[in-house]
Amino acid sequence: MSVAAGTLWAMTTTPIAPLGVGDAAPDFTLQDQNGVHTTLSAFRGRKAVVIVFYPFAFSGICTGELCEIRDNLGAFVSDEVQVLTVSCDPIFSLRAWADKEGYFFPLLSDFWPHGAVARSYGVFSEEGGMAIRGTFLVDVDGVIRWTLVNGPGEGRDFAGYHAALAELAT
Repeated sequence: MSVAAGTLWAMTTTPIAPLGVGDAAPDFTLQDQNGVHTTLSAFRGRKAVVIVFYPFAFSGICTGELCEIRDNLGAFVSDEVQVLTVSCDPIFSLRAWADKEGYFFPLLSDFWPHGAVARSYGVFSEEGGMAIRGTFLVDVDGVIRWTLVNGPGEGRDFAGYHAALAELAT
């Protein structure tokens, strides 16, 4: 079950208010697991971007979600779309996790300033010190066209993303 903006999460006392459809996607530059800087606006005019925020590297649900991306990479990375995954883990943890699981797509570190990008998208848990499961499909103009936010312990279903991407292509 996904949660509406402004709903209190069971593990937080701070309301989570994710950005919504029609909002401009905040630009950012973060380092990936290999130390390469990735900037969202570099894709503007060229590719749609799916941004996948997740709590922690090496955790069960997060591993399952990123393995789904890995196993269906063609649906997330193509001439029309790029996947960017984001957590508050340091790049060294992300590199070890990517090496262990065979992730060959950007795992971006929002480690410092801690959670700044997750905060700008409204998916940072102050109490947990982590990003929550937020997924944002950003079109080539930098506008959010689809979003899904899941509660703690609740894995995301990418079916809605695939439908939104198909609609974006028409």
